[in-house]
Amino acid sequence: MRQTPLTHSAQVRQIIVARRRSSKLSQQELAIKLGISQNRLSEIETGQAKLTIDRLLELFNVLGLELLVQERQSAGGGEW
Repeated sequence: MRQTPLTHSAQVRQIIVARRRSSKLSQQELAIKLGISQNRLSEIETGQAKLTIDRLLELFNVLGLELLVQERQSAGGGEW
């Protein structure tokens, strides 16, 4: 999977759904791995439930993803 700059929470949900599907996991199977209900996972994927950082990192770990933080590349290249 390529690196994707995140600018909106909807992108996180899209990544979770895409990775789950490419891993050929049902919501039920992923929910079991996370120790949550299928309904709760559905709420996460549709944005009806908020994620804590801890839960996001756990979810990414189960899906074989990692969260990287780096300085944003400036468009202008100058100082403020």
